[in-house]
Amino acid sequence: MLNHLHIENYALIRQSDIDFDRGFVAITGETGAGKSIMLGALALLLGQRADNKVLSDSGRKCIVEAQFNISGLNLKSFFETNDLDYSDDGTLILRREILPTAKSRAFINDTPASLQTLKELGSSLVDIHSQHATLLLGDSTFQTSLLDCIGDGHLIVDEYSKIYTKYTGLKRKLEKLTSEEQQQRKDYDYNKYLFDELEQVRLVEGEQEELEQESLMLANAENIKQTLSQLVAICDGDEDSAMQRLNSSKNLLSKISEFNPQLKTSYDRLDSTLIELRDIVSTLDALNDDITFSPEKQVQVDERLDLIYRLQKKHNVDTVTSLLSIQDELDSQLRQAGDLSQHIQEVMEAVDKAFNELQRQAAKLTSCRKTAADNLSSQIGPLLAELGMPNARLEASVEETGNYGPLGNNKVSLLFNANRTGQMRELSKVASGGEMSRLMLAIKSITAKAGLLPTVIFDEIDSGISGDISVKVGRIMQRMSNEMQVIAITHLPQIAARASQHYKVYKDDSEEMTASNIKLLDNEERRYEIAVMLSAEPPTEAALQTAAELMTM
Repeated sequence: MLNHLHIENYALIRQSDIDFDRGFVAITGETGAGKSIMLGALALLLGQRADNKVLSDSGRKCIVEAQFNISGLNLKSFFETNDLDYSDDGTLILRREILPTAKSRAFINDTPASLQTLKELGSSLVDIHSQHATLLLGDSTFQTSLLDCIGDGHLIVDEYSKIYTKYTGLKRKLEKLTSEEQQQRKDYDYNKYLFDELEQVRLVEGEQEELEQESLMLANAENIKQTLSQLVAICDGDEDSAMQRLNSSKNLLSKISEFNPQLKTSYDRLDSTLIELRDIVSTLDALNDDITFSPEKQVQVDERLDLIYRLQKKHNVDTVTSLLSIQDELDSQLRQAGDLSQHIQEVMEAVDKAFNELQRQAAKLTSCRKTAADNLSSQIGPLLAELGMPNARLEASVEETGNYGPLGNNKVSLLFNANRTGQMRELSKVASGGEMSRLMLAIKSITAKAGLLPTVIFDEIDSGISGDISVKVGRIMQRMSNEMQVIAITHLPQIAARASQHYKVYKDDSEEMTASNIKLLDNEERRYEIAVMLSAEPPTEAALQTAAELMTM
C-alpha cells in the first residue's frame, strides 16, 4: 500500500507531504485546485514520461518520492532479477527527479533504475482508474485479463506464457533454419561444382614453386647444358684445365710444405680446394646429364601451372595453400547441408511438442475463463442492482479461435443489456457513460477480492452519477477498502463521507504565484467540507446537519 507521498516543485505544488491510511482515503477540492496534479506526480513514479514543463520553478529540479509497504506481494524475485535492494521489512521507496535540463532520473530503494523497470514495478503496486478508463471495457485484452483476475486464470496464464515463449522461440528458430536450408539448396550445386573442380586437380602443397622452377629450367635447357659442358671442360677437360693446374700446384707445394707451418697450411687449403672442385665438377656433370630438352614435358608443366593460375584467379587467391583451404571449406559446407536437414527435423519435432503443450494449456485457460465468466455474471448482478440498475445483465462470451497469442486462443466479449427484456449486445455499443462508470466500479469491486493490487486510485469515477446512487458508490468503495487501499478523488459529498481519511486540495493565491496545497481534515473540518460540497460556502446549518448524517450512515 501507499504510505507516504512527497511532491516538490511539480506544477502548482511547491512542496507537499501526504500520509495515507490503509483504508478508504478521499481527496476533495474545487475544480482546478490541483487534485489531479497530485495524481500526475504519482504517475511519474509509475514510469510515465515527463519533461521540464512540469517544473514550477524552472531553476530547480522536481522531486516526487513515495513510500510503499510491499509485504506479502511476492516481489522479491523482481528485485533480484533487476539487481535491486530489497528491504526485509517490506519498505519500498520510489523516487523520481526531473532536472531543469529535462533529464530524468529514477531510483528504487536508492538504486538508479530505468523507466521501464519503474513501470513494471509500478504495475504491481497501484491501479489508477480515471473517468476515461471505462474505455477499457471495450478492449478485448482488458476483457480477457478481467476473467483471469476473477478466477485463477492469471496463474494458468503465467504457465501458458512460458510455453508460448518457448513455442514462438522454436518457431523463429525453425524459420531461420528453413531459410538457411533454402539458401544452401541454391548454393549447393555451385559449391559442389567448385569442390569437384578443385578435388579433381589434386593440388599438392608446394607444387606451384616446384613447377615454376621446373618450367624455368625446361625453357632454358639448351643454354644450361651448353654452359655446364663449358664449365666442366674448363675445370677438368684437358691438361690445361683448372683441375690439372691445381693438382700441379699442389705437387709443387708439397715439396716445401715441411719447411714452414704456413706453407703446410697453404698446402692443406689447396688440397681442400681441389677436393671441393672435383665435387663441384661431379655435380655439374651429373646435372648436365639429367637435363634434357623435352618440349612435351614443358607443355605438361606449363599446362599444370596455367590450371593452377586460373583457379587462383577464379577464387581470388595467389597460393596453392589458399586453394586447399577453400577446398576444405567447400567440403565442410557440403557436409553441413546434410547436417542442417537433420537439425531441422529435430526442431520441427520440438515445435510440434511445444504446440501440443500450448494447446493443452490453452484448453485449461478456456475452461477457467468460462467458469470465471459465469462467476462474473452472478457476482455483478447484485452490485448493479445496488447501483440503481436492477434489470441490468452483464455476461462474458468466451470463444475459442484458431490463433494462439500471448494470452491464449480465446476471443472474450462483454455483452450487456440494461433492461429486463431484449438481446445482449456488445457492451461498448449499448452502455451509456453513467452505466459504464457504474459497471467499471462494480468490476473493480469484484476484482478487489482477488487482492492482485494493494492500491486502487479512482480519479473522478463518480462522473455521471448523483443522489442515492452516489451513496451506494461510496459504500462499495468502503467495502473495497476492506480488501485493499482505496483512494478516491471525488466531487461527491456522499462518497467523501464514507472515507476513513479525508484530504482537501486548495489553491493559495499570493502576489508571487499561485500554489496548490493539500490538508488532512479532522472530523469537524470534514463535516464543514462535506457541507460546503452539499451547498456553498459558508454552508447552511441544514447542510452541516446533513453532512453529519452522511458521515455516520
